[in-house]
Amino acid sequence: MKKKITVLALCALLFALSYSASAQQPAGNVARIGFLTPNSASDPLTMLRLDVLRQGLRDLGYVEGKNITIEYRYAEEKFERLSELAEELVRLKIDLFVVGTTRAAHSVRKVTTTIPIVIATAGDPIGSGLVASLARPGGNVTGLTSISPELIGKRLELLREVVSKVSRFGYLIDADSTGAKTLFKDGQLAAKALGVQLQLIELKTPNPDFDGAFRLIMKERIGALITESTGLISFHRKRILELVGHHRIPTMSSEQEWPNAGGLMSYGANLVEPYRRVAIYVDKILKGAKPADLPVEQPTKFEFIINLKAAKQIGLTIPPNVLARADKVIR
Repeated sequence: MKKKITVLALCALLFALSYSASAQQPAGNVARIGFLTPNSASDPLTMLRLDVLRQGLRDLGYVEGKNITIEYRYAEEKFERLSELAEELVRLKIDLFVVGTTRAAHSVRKVTTTIPIVIATAGDPIGSGLVASLARPGGNVTGLTSISPELIGKRLELLREVVSKVSRFGYLIDADSTGAKTLFKDGQLAAKALGVQLQLIELKTPNPDFDGAFRLIMKERIGALITESTGLISFHRKRILELVGHHRIPTMSSEQEWPNAGGLMSYGANLVEPYRRVAIYVDKILKGAKPADLPVEQPTKFEFIINLKAAKQIGLTIPPNVLARADKVIR
């Protein structure tokens, strides 16, 4: 009997020691996420997107500092730093990457083809070579795309309704954006159907010539402009809006941040909410799902925003039938 009690006591002691050791090593159960963006750490939109991501993770039971750690890296609007920061995160042995742009995803892919990458707002994930298809990505990248083929046609259609006498439209993009160039092809088809012309205006890194671009716009007598919010274009939103206002060019943008900052109109997907969806991808991958098997989501809801202050400044009247379709009107 004494021998039996001694054995039970020994087992209890071993269990206690084992439990104590595991309790003292919680780090093994803490997932480590690498967040990489070309934006600045002080960028208000980036901060908002991160808040949405963190809330999405909390809703799924992930609490930063307890069972998840996020390593933040910001390129501070210097694209050339993205690869260096990606390498730094790989050395930290993170479990997966969350990136905000196609360019950031490519920078990560250069240093790892095994660590999962979840992208929040990919431009053209297929055309840029990030995934094999939207339904079956096939590699280590998945997430959400902000591109939908009908978008540029809808932007052109809405803009033309506002400036019905304009026959020449410009499409201002980042020359390095494969997604924007794919959309331009769709835009040319839409322009032909509308009986107008759409001309490509490209800005190149690292020193974009904005004044030169707008001299070309004026020389070609382009009467209205569509801007595609790729990294380079978004970084220089303020400068572009200054030039648009100076030349009194009606402009349609792809993100609501443009009319919020003084631009005329925007039509596109909400690019904050995808970060809540990113949290779902993170959860699935941490639970064993493979990026190759998780379909890339396309946007399904689009917002049309008009800034009447901007219209007044360039002497433009928004037709009532267009105004009635706006999801938000800035007065």
